Amino acid sequence: MPPDSVQAAKSACIRLLARREHSRYELRQKLAAKGYPHPAIDLAIDELSRDGLQSDSRFTESYVRSRLQKGYGINRIRQELSQRGIKEIPRDAYQPDDLGDRTEIIEKVYTKKYGGRLPKSREELASRARFMQRRGFTLEQIHALFKRLRQADEPEQDNLL
Repeated sequence: MPPDSVQAAKSACIRLLARREHSRYELRQKLAAKGYPHPAIDLAIDELSRDGLQSDSRFTESYVRSRLQKGYGINRIRQELSQRGIKEIPRDAYQPDDLGDRTEIIEKVYTKKYGGRLPKSREELASRARFMQRRGFTLEQIHALFKRLRQADEPEQDNLL
């Protein structure tokens, strides 16, 4: 394999990484789509990883932080990372930290969409719960959210939820 194809693949990777972090899988996909030979792609990515310019763990951390800030739950984030070639998410990548408590995130998403109001019917409750699930929140988090909302609301709403 000509060394110039490895260097060209490496240069293309560096241009992509200059914009944002990418997983190895993403880089392989993008370079293959541009016609670079697979062995050159793998060698280029291996070199960049050795030099610390490409890191799946750094990509994962950056991606998780970004998606949490946008109001997505960890289930959705796991699915999206899997599509980007990341199979395991280190637990410390999504632990509560300077982003605040995860209950704040789910409440912020719910309030933005529904104004913090409780649903008026079981159908509406189910619809809202499905929305929150699509955002990646667990059923446990969703039930806890509705319980907190119910406690903050009037006691007469207790029989609905």
